[in-house]
Amino acid sequence: MLKDQQYLRIPGPTPVPPSVQRSMAQPMVGHRASETAELIRRIRPGLKKVFGTDQDVMIFAGSGTSGLEAAVVNTVGEGDEVIVAVTGAFGRRFVKILDAYGVTVHEIETEWGQSVSPEQVRQKLRENPDSKAVFATFCETSTGVLNPVEKIAQAVRDESEALFIVDGVSCIGGVESKMDQWGIDILVTGSQKAMMLPGGLMFAACSDRAWKVIEENPRRGFYLDFTKYRDNLKKDSTPFTPATSLLYGLEQALQLIEEEGFGNVIARHELMKDMMRAAFKAHGIPLLANDEDASPTVTAVRPDAFDAAKLRNVLKKEFNLIVAGGQEHLKDAIFRIGHMGYASPGDVLQTLAMIEIGIQKAGQAIELGKGVAAAQKIYLGKGDPQ
Repeated sequence: MLKDQQYLRIPGPTPVPPSVQRSMAQPMVGHRASETAELIRRIRPGLKKVFGTDQDVMIFAGSGTSGLEAAVVNTVGEGDEVIVAVTGAFGRRFVKILDAYGVTVHEIETEWGQSVSPEQVRQKLRENPDSKAVFATFCETSTGVLNPVEKIAQAVRDESEALFIVDGVSCIGGVESKMDQWGIDILVTGSQKAMMLPGGLMFAACSDRAWKVIEENPRRGFYLDFTKYRDNLKKDSTPFTPATSLLYGLEQALQLIEEEGFGNVIARHELMKDMMRAAFKAHGIPLLANDEDASPTVTAVRPDAFDAAKLRNVLKKEFNLIVAGGQEHLKDAIFRIGHMGYASPGDVLQTLAMIEIGIQKAGQAIELGKGVAAAQKIYLGKGDPQ
């Protein structure tokens, strides 16, 4: 193992493209200077395309969790009723944030590894007709599940006037997103996942319906007040100090997406998902999510013949390959592989080859190369998405 060589295959942060790293190394400029305003002006169209919206996408210096809190504080307050789809640790995080603000939460909780169904949302709305918002996680990072937000949005629209608020942190930039067409009212994401940047930026967009609720809300907080960011964005600015170096990186990341073509970006992520899943199926190693629910950006594996934590230790020691463990009650029961953003089918094949050796050393006898071969067949069958 080379000391300075690391293979980062976790669900975030993810590897940063060299051209993005170079862009972030540009000399610092004043955050109120014309150069920064011009930079923001250039960034705005690309963010809209990734979100699938005609609305402006606001830019915050903050983490993805700041986006979850912003979505809460701008729309609901103490005593309000909301519904939260809890399909894992990050759906649970929405509940914790809402609890902190005294909001009454009605939970829809699924078994970890399963998505929430539109029918469950419909039923919960019928049981709680005063709910002002429905919160859901697009990609549940802790389980590798992609929730059907398009269908859930339709269910919310059919049953109520509630806002539909979505955490897209671990998938926006790597999956199809049609915020306006689907009827999502607030969509947030972070920079360190499929957007191919270090952590430190949060993005959020709001529908016209959401803006009406936000503007009528007398307590929107201070730093996370959406109206401040909306009004400043009209002047190609931010209300508070931006993370200027990250903005330069964001411009380059969006350029890479544009050059590849966003449809090709989506296809690449789908291909990597299918390759990953085929490899573990070839060895008979259980996956946490089923094919229908599986996310294109992260795969969760639940082995039954070797220890997941031991595998992770072997991979780190042997190859400096970093994969993630589980969270909460799945901490040592699963391992999770990130394949989003600056990742390719070639990275998947390399990662799988190392994992096969790791599995052997972790205690399960397998046929080396069998999983890699299965992934290769998927690649040859679907072809290079570009």
